[in-house]
Formats: sequence, C-alpha cells, structure tokens
Amino acid sequence: MGNPRMRIGGGEFRGRILKGPTGLKTRPTRARLKKSLFDVLSRRVAGTRVLDLYAGAGALGLEALSRGAAMAVFVERRRQAAAAIRENVEAFGLTERASLVAKDVWSALPRLATDVERFDIIFADPPYRSSESEKLLRFLGEAALLASTGIVVIEHHYRNELDSVYGRLERSRELKAGESRLTFYVPTC
Repeated sequence: MGNPRMRIGGGEFRGRILKGPTGLKTRPTRARLKKSLFDVLSRRVAGTRVLDLYAGAGALGLEALSRGAAMAVFVERRRQAAAAIRENVEAFGLTERASLVAKDVWSALPRLATDVERFDIIFADPPYRSSESEKLLRFLGEAALLASTGIVVIEHHYRNELDSVYGRLERSRELKAGESRLTFYVPTC
C-alpha cells in the first residue's frame, strides 16, 4: 500500500513514506510541485489550522503538520483514501492534531463553515475534469471559513483557467509543473 512517490518532504517526518489508496482515482500532488508549494508557504505554516479538501491520502495536510501546523482537518469521501489518511495519522502519532471528515466535500463544508475558528490554509485538489474548482472557489469566496490572513491553494489542470476573483478571494500567485497548476487565493478584506 505504500507509494514511494508519496513522501513527506520536510519537517519532523521528512522522508517518511505515506500510505496511499490503491487504484487510479487518487492523483497525488507531484513531489516537485509539492516542494514548490511548501517553499512558498514556508514561513506561513507553523502554528496554523489547515483544511485539506479532496484530501486523497492526506499528503498536503500531513506535510503541513510535519512542518509545524498546529492542526489539520482532512475531508475525503472515498473509503480507501479515508482509511489511508487514518493509517498515516496514526503511524505519525498525529491523532491529537488531525481529524478526518469522511464525507463528500459539499456535505462537510456547511458544518465546517459554522465552526468558530477559521482555517489559515485551505488546500483543495478537486477532480480535474469537473467544474468543482470554480464551484469551490465561489463558496470559499463567500463563506466565513478562511481566516482574514489565510490562503487558499487549489490544484487544477493547467488548461482549466480560473478567474482572478471569487467573492472576497483574489488570485495572488500561480505555480505550474507538468499538467498541474497551483493557484493561490487570499482574502481581499
């Protein structure tokens, strides 16, 4: 079940291999793109609250925890992927700092939006060949889910052009590697 392409790249658990679900439905973030992402976020991660949507094996949230995030919430509906997240969290001894919402993102978001505390970093890796990215960004641009100094990072196919503004979210940066693009959004107010 371990996948040598999915490793923690930095921090406390650097080099540890992540367990991942079998099959082709999970598309892990490429190592080079993940490294670039955490190079950009390096000073922002310590002490943060992280939300990892469409989490897959939880690689981005676990990387953030390894680099000092205070806590992470993983949202993943697929049973095998949710089981992999549980295994990784337990194997790394992170049960006190991590929680899993084993539901569809659209079932989980309303409950998460009513939480008093906001997230500092929101990662999202929705299915590439869908309109989920735009729908999610519209929701996040209106919902009170992101801290006022927070950041949303969405992974999408490079041909899927996203708008520069969604509600109170404004695009601040993009990174591209292969067919993947990471687009960063920050609150405007």
